[in-house]
Amino acid sequence: MVLYRRLFEHGFTRVDPERAHHLGFRAVRSAAPVLRGLDLVSGRGRSGEPQPVTAMGLTFPHPLGLAAGFDKNAVGIDALGALGFGHVEVGTVTGQPQPGNPKPRLFRLVADRAIVNRMGFNNEGAAAVAQRLAERHARRAAGAGGPVLGVNIGKTKVVPEDEARAVLDDYGLSTRLLAPWADYLVVNVSSPNTPGLRSLQSVERLQPLLEHVRRVADGVTTTRVPLLVKIAPDLADEDVLAVADLALAIGLDGIIATNTTIGREGLRSHPAEVEGIGAGGLSGRPLAERAGDVLRLLRDRVGPDLTLVGVGGITTVEDARGRLEAGADLLQGYTAFIYEGPLWPRSIVKGLS
Repeated sequence: MVLYRRLFEHGFTRVDPERAHHLGFRAVRSAAPVLRGLDLVSGRGRSGEPQPVTAMGLTFPHPLGLAAGFDKNAVGIDALGALGFGHVEVGTVTGQPQPGNPKPRLFRLVADRAIVNRMGFNNEGAAAVAQRLAERHARRAAGAGGPVLGVNIGKTKVVPEDEARAVLDDYGLSTRLLAPWADYLVVNVSSPNTPGLRSLQSVERLQPLLEHVRRVADGVTTTRVPLLVKIAPDLADEDVLAVADLALAIGLDGIIATNTTIGREGLRSHPAEVEGIGAGGLSGRPLAERAGDVLRLLRDRVGPDLTLVGVGGITTVEDARGRLEAGADLLQGYTAFIYEGPLWPRSIVKGLS
């Protein structure tokens, strides 16, 4: 990964981050046939095979997956799996297609190994993504295999967050179209880049939303699809515990901790650089401590059975082990994948083996 770091620091950082993302992702998809031949998803090698993880009634080849936000439109699931991710979470997908926020909307804080984004759920919409997933499902039925698939759904921006029925209908539309193709489903109420979205994290609003998604999913699938919620690191501790209690009360399958943060405390980057970037969700190393704290709060509250997915600031094998020891059943990465390169998932999986 040393060569990649040099290329990143002396080449990629000169390219607009969003353009670099599209170019890099295109390269990964183009290399997919070669990558599949290397069998990176299993992590097999001289260090042995990783231990599979059983969670939510599913079998994951190992704990590490790719967080939502990288493959928004489900165009490279199996190529990403071939790099070594045991599960890939696509999205966030909204009921209606939307362009997202104005550009520029993706920024690097290299000194902090962090990213700030205010993408705004740019995606092709649930109908287009569902069609793509249906085609993938047909290939898998023919023996194509691939990683465990998570589908992350969020609110369409034009749907008013204070109109409860409209919000339920919007999430319900995504659920009807996407649940039949998902191995697990995630309700995203924690992105800071859709106005009013985080207000849906209050238990009073979250419970009817999750119960509605559960009913809709059960109505369009023959096998129960596990349902999780993704929460923000910026919730107060008592609100984190309230979500944990809700998850137990309504039989939720899991919680993903955590999304990006709106906080900017303790950064190494120059304050002028941070201020110049402006609003958006911060991911990467600065998020690690709070994400770990939220995970521990959740595990202490929910006990051993509810599935917890640890995400936020995981960079090294030691970080990954620490998050597992804090109570995570599964792990996800995103920002470290950008900074460390295409061999990063394999290195984490081998280290955990």
